[in-house]
Amino acid sequence: MTTSTALKIPLIDWPSAAGDAFVTDLRQRLSPRGDIVSEAGKQRTIQLFGEALTPQQVVERICRDVHERGLPAVVEHSQKLDSKDLTATTIRVTPDELARAHATAAPEYLSVLRHVVANVTEFQTRLLNRDVVLKKEGAAQGRIELRQRYLPLKRVGICIPGGAAAYPSTLLMTAVPARVAGVREIAVVVPPTAFGGYNQDILAACHELGITEVYRVGGAQGVAALAYGVEGIERVDKIVGPGNLFVALAKRYVFGEVDIDSIAGPSEVVLLADASARPEYIASDLISQAEHSPGSGVLITWHQPLLAQVQAALEQQLAQVDRGNLARVSLEQYGALVAVPNEDAGAQLSDLLAPEHLHISTAHPEVLLAKVQNAGAIFLGHHTPVAVGDYVAGPSHVLPTGGTARFANGLCANDFLKRSSVIWYDQAALRQAAADLRYLAAKEGLTGHSASVDVRLVDS
Repeated sequence: MTTSTALKIPLIDWPSAAGDAFVTDLRQRLSPRGDIVSEAGKQRTIQLFGEALTPQQVVERICRDVHERGLPAVVEHSQKLDSKDLTATTIRVTPDELARAHATAAPEYLSVLRHVVANVTEFQTRLLNRDVVLKKEGAAQGRIELRQRYLPLKRVGICIPGGAAAYPSTLLMTAVPARVAGVREIAVVVPPTAFGGYNQDILAACHELGITEVYRVGGAQGVAALAYGVEGIERVDKIVGPGNLFVALAKRYVFGEVDIDSIAGPSEVVLLADASARPEYIASDLISQAEHSPGSGVLITWHQPLLAQVQAALEQQLAQVDRGNLARVSLEQYGALVAVPNEDAGAQLSDLLAPEHLHISTAHPEVLLAKVQNAGAIFLGHHTPVAVGDYVAGPSHVLPTGGTARFANGLCANDFLKRSSVIWYDQAALRQAAADLRYLAAKEGLTGHSASVDVRLVDS
């Protein structure tokens, strides 16, 4: 239980100049720009690196060092940042450690893992892309076969946070979609902490999923090790999974060397609520994301009495949850209770915020669903808290943040597939297409393209 103090969450009217300014400012503060650092953070950077660096500069320095020096750089930065003396042999969790963690895990824990794995596997399997084949054949047009082929990525790296809490759910929501896609090699990096690489629940979950590569390394050095490959850690094709600001910035830095899922910022939820919404439900959803600390929670309603009711419920509930003080700070810094004139304005504002999670808590949520576009995951009705998606439902909880849901998608099994088009023309089909091809090649001045067709038709 936490000590209660008056909650100073912003109260906003929208549309208004002040409301527009709030939206712009909130989006900027939730974006992982990497150029803002506290005074304490600045002093720690000076202590560790000998000069004041922004988080982006710290990440660039670490990634370059790992790229140039390999495993020794990974070990040195882990010692410097995490105070762990790792070696080439201790950085990897051994098979015996994984097996022991699984053997000593509570049966109830393993049972829950299996239920969630089944849920995620069922959903991800249903949405998995399959090969598409289009065939055209006739005496005049010849034979054409067009295919879209999907193959799983060979090797994927997964980042699991482990600073403030252990997150087996993140392992499930990343590794299971990869496994459904058919990825054969999964390498997990997790910080060398009690909540990370030394956490028995995390290790037991890895063993349950058949993951044999688990490395006790986090932060930018973990991302760089996966991206570039170092002694004992083979480079991967794609890196997925959330993390702190340094993990997010490192993923952005190595993108191009490898693929990534997203550049994740703080967790977010927007709630669209009408008179049918219960204030205690709304408050609990706001707190559930704010307790990630940082985490953003915004209520948008056209039922004015709900604003005061939710604020009162927040005051009551914040005093009752373990991370209430942390959630309180998050709500004051990244939250708001917003009044709008009607549900259409609410949908418009929600799309401007483009949140990671959108909860439509209304009497007829499907009606409002048709009016919104931008959200990573959408939760309908009064009895579908965001926590259902975080833990058990089936869609991955790795979602776009910082307003990127305007164009980005949540992680799914299809993100672990490499697609290639496959094209096959016989000579008759090539002859049929030749005139169009020559015309476009001439327009672009690329006569070699035409010649590559003509040489194949000269004897026909």
